[in-house]
Amino acid sequence: MDHDTVRDVDPAVADALEGEVDRQRESLQMIASENHVSEAVIDAQGSALTNKYAEGYPGERYYGGCEFADEVEQLAIDRATELFGAEHVNVQPHSGTQANQAVYFAMLEPGDKILSLDLNHGGHLSHGHPANFTGQLYEVEQYEVDPETGYIDYDDLAEHAAAFDPDIIVSGYSAYPREIEWERIQDAADDVDALHLADIAHITGLVAAGVHPSPVGIADFVTGSTHKTIRSGRGGIVMCDEEYADDIDAAVFPGGQGGPLMHNVAGKAVGFKEALEPAFEDYAEQTVANAKALGESLSENGLSLVSDGTDNHLVLVDLRDSHPDTTGGDAEEALEDAGIVLNGNTVPGETRSPFNPSGIRAGTPALTTRGFDEDDCRTVGDLIARVVDAPEDEAVIEEVREEVATLCDENPLYE
Repeated sequence: MDHDTVRDVDPAVADALEGEVDRQRESLQMIASENHVSEAVIDAQGSALTNKYAEGYPGERYYGGCEFADEVEQLAIDRATELFGAEHVNVQPHSGTQANQAVYFAMLEPGDKILSLDLNHGGHLSHGHPANFTGQLYEVEQYEVDPETGYIDYDDLAEHAAAFDPDIIVSGYSAYPREIEWERIQDAADDVDALHLADIAHITGLVAAGVHPSPVGIADFVTGSTHKTIRSGRGGIVMCDEEYADDIDAAVFPGGQGGPLMHNVAGKAVGFKEALEPAFEDYAEQTVANAKALGESLSENGLSLVSDGTDNHLVLVDLRDSHPDTTGGDAEEALEDAGIVLNGNTVPGETRSPFNPSGIRAGTPALTTRGFDEDDCRTVGDLIARVVDAPEDEAVIEEVREEVATLCDENPLYE
């Protein structure tokens, strides 16, 4: 076989790939669910394991030739077990959503009841949104954050559970900036004899590093994404006690997907190894410190933060107080033009469409990976506020774009 590069075979794709690397280098990636993996993880994900079918699990495959697939998957399992202290780990889910699907398929029947956080209040599509399979297969009711404080109202959650009698309660969120009290949700689940699924997709790396409390050993099931704060190969993970291991494994394969993406499993293994190094804890602590600094800067610039701050890697800005005529979509578009990439996001008590909501969500994992510190993130907060104050002022956007370029040059990526 010829050793042709992408450039040799497909210049159009090569241009797009090079453009994407340049885009990441030359702008600030602040979508809270994104990060920059190491070049070692990229190498693993671009490996020849993409050629290998490996249905089944290590030592129990349906095809031959899986000795190296077995080795890589077992490394990923062993490292995740060490990172999180779980009894059983499945590293095959293609995404965090499919990790959640595995739990539902293993433990629920169609029509069973799910209690989860409302999407507008920081929940996730795979927790029961009507457009998602969960909302179509199961009966779903949703709890909310306290509209005054922006914090989860655990007493209200327990009361809702007592009235609804769910089969499973889902915790873990995609736009909740505060520490989660897993024990209180577990108590609410125990009171109604429900299972508890903790989806740590966003905070997987913070939990692994010990900078956010872990639900492992508290919740019945813990799922997550492996490419967000933990910076591993793209995909999902399920953790549970040994009593559920066989059911979970069967729900992943053959229940929900076929052959695992072994190149992604290799990326997970490499990323988990990196997360076991002492430097990873420093990164996780800095990610949280940076988010706090970003939030303080935004607040000082007159922007309202849901819950008035953050305990984790993200801040959620409600624009309605300070900029009632500016939507999250307006802000997202202007900021991207200025080189700051984040997303419009719904906020508690949302009064607009989720396609053009009232808030913006900003995260610090990718900035932290690039080497940003608190002072840098305070500067970024100032830049965000300047654009939000004048989203149609091209002169302001150009000035911010130049300052973003300086920050990027000072914190180079993929040299």
